[in-house]
Amino acid sequence: MTGIVTAPSVSALIRSHTESKPAKNAAAFVTDPGREDGTQWLTRGELDRRARAIALRLAAHTEPGDRALLLYPAGLTFLTAFFGCLYAGVVAVPSSLPGRYHHERHRVGRIAADAGIATVLTDAATEPDIRAWTAEADLADLPLLVTDDGADPDPAAWTMPPTDHETLAVLQYTSGSTGDPKGVMISHGNILHNSAHLVDRLELDEDAPVGGWIPHFHDMGLMGSILPPLLVGSATVLMSPSTFLKRPHLWLHMIDRFDLRASAAPDFAYDLCSRRVTEAQSQGLDLSRWRHAIDGSEPVRAAVLDRFHRRFAGNGLRADAPTPCYGMAETTLFVSGAVGTAPRVAQVAADHLARHAFRPARPGEPHRTLVSCGPPTGADLRIVDPNDRQVLPDGGVGEIWVRGPVVGHGYWNREATNPAEFHATTADGDGGYLRTGDLGALFDGELYITGRLKDVLILRGRNLYPGDIEDELRTQFPALAGLVGACFTVPADEPDGVDALVVTHEVRGVREAEQLAELAAEMRLMVAREFGAPVGGLLLLRPGSVRRTTSGKVQRSAMRELFRTGALEPSFADYPEDRLRPVLPATASRGAA
Repeated sequence: MTGIVTAPSVSALIRSHTESKPAKNAAAFVTDPGREDGTQWLTRGELDRRARAIALRLAAHTEPGDRALLLYPAGLTFLTAFFGCLYAGVVAVPSSLPGRYHHERHRVGRIAADAGIATVLTDAATEPDIRAWTAEADLADLPLLVTDDGADPDPAAWTMPPTDHETLAVLQYTSGSTGDPKGVMISHGNILHNSAHLVDRLELDEDAPVGGWIPHFHDMGLMGSILPPLLVGSATVLMSPSTFLKRPHLWLHMIDRFDLRASAAPDFAYDLCSRRVTEAQSQGLDLSRWRHAIDGSEPVRAAVLDRFHRRFAGNGLRADAPTPCYGMAETTLFVSGAVGTAPRVAQVAADHLARHAFRPARPGEPHRTLVSCGPPTGADLRIVDPNDRQVLPDGGVGEIWVRGPVVGHGYWNREATNPAEFHATTADGDGGYLRTGDLGALFDGELYITGRLKDVLILRGRNLYPGDIEDELRTQFPALAGLVGACFTVPADEPDGVDALVVTHEVRGVREAEQLAELAAEMRLMVAREFGAPVGGLLLLRPGSVRRTTSGKVQRSAMRELFRTGALEPSFADYPEDRLRPVLPATASRGAA
């Protein structure tokens, strides 16, 4: 850990590893782990040589501190471009590709505008699409560098620009689950501290590869799967997200074949593997060497972890391999993790949780199941009442505040709000904290996440967590299993009125109007019975209709806006509260839209 933290910069540490063992493999991109031609490798020397050449090309168009937008498909060309930026002193701005849909293209355009980019980097295969997008986004005048076109200058002419722990390395744009994406300013020091802590907690070394299919533009991918193994002198092994989604068993076979010590994914991925990987596909699979099946980025569900372990225990998966973690782009990545122990699950009294208190439920008492994300070791953490800023004792549910060298330097171009969000002070004068916006509790020294501050539903004086409602619906109704829902409230029309709860959920395998109506009625009854909340509107949607971020988080605010503007197209809709009813075509009835 010390060697990583004391390095002058990320660039200097990569160069040091290159000089010591240039022929050692640094990165692999896997299309099929079962095929001899299914893996492409990049050595340390090749990565360094290409990065130096790209840095020289960047120097012709940029100055140190300028921002470069990186638009790449999954693959090794992103890695050479990313380190090319760092070698040039240019701030890397990784992003998803613009895509086909308007909201995807618009999001990348907002990132480009917010970052004030000086250039765009891409590869030859993607260049035509990127040129079309830059014209559409009024960015056609910016230099567009195709970094794998073979037009590389002599890398021997490169010299490293002045770089230290405070030098800005990355603008890591957030997923935008509650609003527009914001660029977290991540320095070389932030990356070194985050990587060092992950290396220490996961017991990584130069012979312990790490990897997975998480996108390279996502913090869990870049800051978790790519940089820590490279900075400790090991290798990163990568796969396309689309490959995983089409054939999830290939991820597990990649872990086996390349002996990955750790591999991370959001909760839905473990659920997907449990449901879709067949016995034939798992034949011969050995997961006994997979020490850390990291589960993060979205709420961790106990049932998913249990199902995943039971499904693959016969393939050697250890009981202590599932590793629930908590982190975010604003902290570079890692804050806490249940490392090296079987996941700890708590049954929490539902009534107390509704009053923001964490108390284990008594036998037979209504409860909610929460998974521990382990002790907070990646940063100094407090649970704080978001209203009066009092630090809460053990068992109090409040906003999670963190501070430490992994916390980013603020949001780019948000100077007016950064002090309040990144340098908050508690009521007793203790300062320098990041306000995460997440709600949670410390209990017996471990962190439990209960929800998002902006997502909490306040109905008739009670605090309800939308994820709890959505999870319970999926548990009780097979037609919803494996799909996505979004619960939110719509404000009352009158000052003294009551907000209305709206439940939206994707459904599969139910097409007849009568069956949809029966399912909707049973869902409303369940929510009223289990959560004591009447449903004002319930919409059943086609799979893929619920808006999510690039990392899979439900965008409840976006869904609320789509609902209020009538932009959702439900397969079936019920509006017990008539004021929620949109203006429907003359042929529509009360139960269907």
